[in-house]
Amino acid sequence: MTASAGLLASATPLAAAYDLALVDLDGVAYKGHLPIEHAAASLAAARSGGMRLLFVTNNASREPEDVAGQLTGLDIPTDPDEVMTAAQACAALLTTRLDPGAKVLVVGGKGLVTAVRSAGFTVVGSADDKPDAVAQGYAPELGWAELAEAAYAVGAGAWHVASNLDLSLPTARGFAPGNGALVGAVVSATGVTPDSAGKPSPTMYRLAVERAEASRPLVIGDRLDTDLGGARGGGYPGLHVLTGVSTARDAVLAVPGERPSFLGADLRALLEPHPAPALTDGWYVSGAAAAQVSDGGLRLDGAGIDLVRAACAAAWSAVDAGETVDPATVPELVA
Repeated sequence: MTASAGLLASATPLAAAYDLALVDLDGVAYKGHLPIEHAAASLAAARSGGMRLLFVTNNASREPEDVAGQLTGLDIPTDPDEVMTAAQACAALLTTRLDPGAKVLVVGGKGLVTAVRSAGFTVVGSADDKPDAVAQGYAPELGWAELAEAAYAVGAGAWHVASNLDLSLPTARGFAPGNGALVGAVVSATGVTPDSAGKPSPTMYRLAVERAEASRPLVIGDRLDTDLGGARGGGYPGLHVLTGVSTARDAVLAVPGERPSFLGADLRALLEPHPAPALTDGWYVSGAAAAQVSDGGLRLDGAGIDLVRAACAAAWSAVDAGETVDPATVPELVA
């Protein structure tokens, strides 16, 4: 499966065009512990039309049962087998090099411990146990002592596998250091670059698609560098919703490997067709909005999500043709 480097078109609502939605959590289904407007109703409508949902998260600290419970509490009824965590992907990556029963030092939350044990490995708690690998994932209680054990083990030759490399973590109060920031402490101490199972690696998406036996999956995310980068890396079409980390301006300036295939202000975009912007007299036109790049500057006319789509089409086309788009001419856009 491959996806165009630009925006795709769908004459039917995305929920009808695709049979499985691989849905990110923070910034898409909820933000911190708060609901995101239109998320529950849009996902319910997509389900009622036959689209299956599988929630795919870079969070490795929580059990799938916990994630499913939180979603259900936010009026998004979810079973644990509809959740794929970075912990599960991390454990799957470990199986590619380690034999069953191998010793793994787990630096992370209970979700990662459970996933590693379920994959057939022996979980140890110290570098003195001479682990074959270190599995590192985010947990809010992690401190210096745990990071030091990871560094000692990696320095002694253990394979370092990170559940994900997200530098930041969205919370209800703002952005906090993510697992990538904590992994960076171990990297700084050892000089060893870890392998990663989480997004933007497409491993989780592939595992999720295989689990669901889907033929037409759609990735839905709010971060260009992880969610949409993973979609591009795996050859899956991706819907970028503007309810989380990456803004509309970020999308306009996105590098080819992180561009979304579809754009929406929120999850209501699942329930709508997505005409592709059309080139007319030098302008990319989407609905009542239009955009073009002239002399390296982005020119805009209109408003809303149609303007975002037109701006992306114009900027990406210019960059792909070898032109330069001055970031100073790209404003913050409101969808």
